[in-house]
Amino acid sequence: MFPIVLPALRDRAEDIPMLAWAFVKEFSEAMAKPIDHIAPDSMATLQAYSWPGNVRELRNVIERAMILVRDTTLQISLGRTASSRTPEPPPATTLRESERAHILRALEQSNWRIRGAGGAAELLDLKPTTLEARMVRLGIRRPDSKQS
Repeated sequence: MFPIVLPALRDRAEDIPMLAWAFVKEFSEAMAKPIDHIAPDSMATLQAYSWPGNVRELRNVIERAMILVRDTTLQISLGRTASSRTPEPPPATTLRESERAHILRALEQSNWRIRGAGGAAELLDLKPTTLEARMVRLGIRRPDSKQS
């Protein structure tokens, strides 16, 4: 086996339009929805996003937009969790705090979905059961969940 090392998608913003159009073509054929344009502001949003889930996350975002589209121009919204390439807050002081913050970011990005495509476990490259165990260990609970 030979490892293949590629830079993260966030470091290849110039590749995003080509990848986005490849996914649009794939889903357009599968869903029988012709798309002529991707809105310029949507493409700018895609290129500014940090893509912690890399190409899989881009594919999932395009698929969601394709499901929701009603005309031939694709509008893409990354929601309130979208972040442009602005500096992140200073790192946490301990490994435990860093791990907790990283898991929370993935959970917020996935709208607190742990399992399945686009879920936090996939974004973190963990098994869902491992993520759930770490959440318990770190005291992470969904904000709207009832306290026991």
